[in-house]
Amino acid sequence: MIRLPRPPWSRATQRTAFQIVVVLSLLSLAPITWAWLDSAPHRVVARPGADWIDSVPVMPAALVLGAGIGGDRPTPMLRSRLDLAARLYQTGKIRAILVSGDNSRAGYDEPTVMRDYLVTRGIPVTKIALDYAGFDTWDSCVRANKIFGATRLIVVTQEFHLPRAVALCRTAGMETFGVGDDSSRDWPLETAVYAAREIPAAAKALLNSLVLNSSPRFLGPRESALDDALAR
Repeated sequence: MIRLPRPPWSRATQRTAFQIVVVLSLLSLAPITWAWLDSAPHRVVARPGADWIDSVPVMPAALVLGAGIGGDRPTPMLRSRLDLAARLYQTGKIRAILVSGDNSRAGYDEPTVMRDYLVTRGIPVTKIALDYAGFDTWDSCVRANKIFGATRLIVVTQEFHLPRAVALCRTAGMETFGVGDDSSRDWPLETAVYAAREIPAAAKALLNSLVLNSSPRFLGPRESALDDALAR
């Protein structure tokens, strides 16, 4: 009869190790769970053929979060966000659009590219406000509230990003509803990758917003661009 070697750890040690693994696993999922639960009643996915627009409340403005550009053109995912914002404007759900993106280096200007694209979709340039320091989702949400004076808005992004975006904008002090593009239809592989990245991103989001209440990388003085767009 072959005798198997005894495990190097006692049963008690193995049990403790298992319990630690379970606890760590639950803790790693807590941030994404927070984002999903906090945002659940306040978001909708814009699926083709669905009457999603009827679920969207009327708000003063939409906040479109940057998602990269190539030269003077938005990336396909950013273009989808901008198309959704244009539809919200054209159906009377919003009266102005705040585009928030990265302009931290020469030759890379997300907000201007976003504005120019919206103009090609028929949005009056006077109805678009630009935030040049939206370096991440938390920065964009805080700046929308503190710098541009938004208190109620619709945040527009992709479905995989939507729970975190809505939760962060709500934590930043705004009444927020989210509209998400169904990116899995056109970009299934990219969507799966980005969705997996939402787990660590949600942990960072919870830390920055609820635990540290971090300030944006750049805050600056109050701006009237969104007020002006709403008044015109």
